[in-house]
Amino acid sequence: MPLFLAVNRGAALLLFAVAAVLFRLATLAVSIRNEKRLKGAGAVELGAANSRLLAVAHTAFYLAAIAEGSLRGAAFDWISAAGLAIYAFGMISLLLVLRALGPQWTVKLILSLEHRLVSGGIYRYARHPNYVLNILPELIGFALAMHGFVTLLAGLPFYCVLLWRRVRQEEDAMKEKFSAY
Repeated sequence: MPLFLAVNRGAALLLFAVAAVLFRLATLAVSIRNEKRLKGAGAVELGAANSRLLAVAHTAFYLAAIAEGSLRGAAFDWISAAGLAIYAFGMISLLLVLRALGPQWTVKLILSLEHRLVSGGIYRYARHPNYVLNILPELIGFALAMHGFVTLLAGLPFYCVLLWRRVRQEEDAMKEKFSAY
């Protein structure tokens, strides 16, 4: 294979990683804005320690996958393409979650006094789409795209433990807040 093709395929992965990080930073800015507004109106945060662990794990997962891909000298191939497709599915799901939750959406577990139970949109098809249809495909797709196989095999189970804890916390909060839940 000519060198310029290998360099361009490696650059494609770098461009993907940068775009993914920038997209996540943009959604984090939305979350921070929503969190400030919600807390200013009296909302309370639940499971703060787990939220911090999830944030660290998410960042570490991205960094580990990028580092692993760099160490491997990964280049865009069919595995990367499959990972990109899975990742794109996760990001589309995130946009649908953002649309459904609107100003209630944050990366933290925050309940406001006027919190409403959302059962339409993407929530009609999945009880926890932000976790099942967004985060899991995001991490799997990102790791595959970057050829971060060790990151995927070692990091995903750890992340899933934290995510399972978040789902339990959210379930408990929703049952307490909404009798119809």
